[in-house]
Amino acid sequence: MPVPGKPRALPRCALRPQAINNLHLQLPVHNPALDQPSETTQSLPGDAVPISETFTSVQGEGKRAGLPSWFVRFSGCNLRCRWCDTPYASWTPDGTRQSMASLLEEAAQVRAAKIGDVVVTGGEPMMFAQLGPLTAALRSLGFYITIETAGTLHQPVACDLMSISPKLASSTPINDARDPGGVWAQRHEQRRINPDVLQRLISSHPHRQLKFVACTPDDLTEIEQLLARLSGFAAEDVLLMPEGIAPPTAAHKRWVVDACMQRGWRYCPRLHIELFGNIRGT
Repeated sequence: MPVPGKPRALPRCALRPQAINNLHLQLPVHNPALDQPSETTQSLPGDAVPISETFTSVQGEGKRAGLPSWFVRFSGCNLRCRWCDTPYASWTPDGTRQSMASLLEEAAQVRAAKIGDVVVTGGEPMMFAQLGPLTAALRSLGFYITIETAGTLHQPVACDLMSISPKLASSTPINDARDPGGVWAQRHEQRRINPDVLQRLISSHPHRQLKFVACTPDDLTEIEQLLARLSGFAAEDVLLMPEGIAPPTAAHKRWVVDACMQRGWRYCPRLHIELFGNIRGT
């Protein structure tokens, strides 16, 4: 019998534990020269897919929050967020190379269990050439597909909800012990905002959400500056989410809620953190 309060266990094929100036006044300019081929769109031998984990739970964030979902997490990312809550898919990517057939076999079992949503996440799934064929196959199985991306890369995909999470200046890993030479801080800062890709994702996906992690009220200026450079979205497509791997304090929630009320944005709780804590596979 399922244990109340925990995700239902289904067969899974890839769970493997394992000096910046005033940036709020000037957004970075994307520098394609820093996009090394090994860190942008990758093509693995055959149809192999680099997967960190798959699991079933409720969607914890965004417009589909609360719905039973199957999560497919790609392993690998072209950014290194200071506060990344899935470092096993970015800073130290783990997992295995799974065949498309094994993933789709698991997908069929998930659909048979009456779970209709799939969340393709990472890491950065847009890095991998297998994303397009995988999402096309998932659509043929009848899934509602959410893709979670930082919005720095684009490729044609089957997607019902494009979940775009642009990374703010507060995400850059300045003086991070995991990056002693500062190489990733430079790469991250140059890559984290790509307005052309962001606009293309918004324009090509009528159902989308722009989800921002808010660390301090200072982030609001940068968010507003970025949104002013984009078009084709509604205020309710903008989601503001308190940063943290634990439930936010009352004070943190208060200023985030106030910011949403003043701008017509959507407050975005992290339901999985509230329900399960910062536990992998939830």
